[in-house]
Amino acid sequence: MGDANTRTVVITGGSKGIGRSVAYRFADENARIVIVHFDPSDDACNETIGQLKANGVAAEGYKADISSFEVADQLFRVILEKFENIDVLINNAGITRDTLLLRMSEEIWDDVLRVNLKSVFNCTKAVIRSMSQQRSGAIVNISSVVGQIGNFGQSNYAASKAGIMGFTKSIAREVAGRGINVNAVAPGFVDTEMTQVIPEKAKENFLKQIPFGKMGKPEDVAEAVYWLCSSAAGYITGQVIHVNGGMYM
Repeated sequence: MGDANTRTVVITGGSKGIGRSVAYRFADENARIVIVHFDPSDDACNETIGQLKANGVAAEGYKADISSFEVADQLFRVILEKFENIDVLINNAGITRDTLLLRMSEEIWDDVLRVNLKSVFNCTKAVIRSMSQQRSGAIVNISSVVGQIGNFGQSNYAASKAGIMGFTKSIAREVAGRGINVNAVAPGFVDTEMTQVIPEKAKENFLKQIPFGKMGKPEDVAEAVYWLCSSAAGYITGQVIHVNGGMYM
């Protein structure tokens, strides 16, 4: 998977939340970190990059709509030209557009599948040739417990996250012979901007389903992601690691 002191790590959706925590975790090994985001503002990305650089980490940020195949392909060409190799790819970009199926428009369905699932295809395809040539690499796709159990009003989100699980297992089979590990992490109810907008009553109902009785932290997910990209997980591929406090077993 490359020299632990010089690995190049690309994190999509890396400006905040789980992505930011993953970036900070990789910073501990002094990796070169590339943050990709598509926030309306660059503020969150700049804050993350600033913190990384303050800790002596080489870090860069790019704003790009990676749900577009052409945009993602060009972006990764730029990254590879600059850094020569990508050792780790974390596919974390994602959105929600929750509503009942009866009210769900085709546009809302397509938006979520495009950002959450197609971006994983786009970015993975963009790095797989390079990783194959160097005969090493680690890819972790961020799924969700919702992709395993479903959720009221989230048929689009659940479909996208279930798709990530199937995609992960298929690509893991395709590239294992080239020394590339491909796994997924499925967070449960984690305290991020995405979950902070959930009404309190709904939060209470979620917590009742969690044996630990509390929300997870982005750092909990980051630790699992980092481990899957370490030599300690060198014989692990095609797996979905659930980080959910027991919400799904």
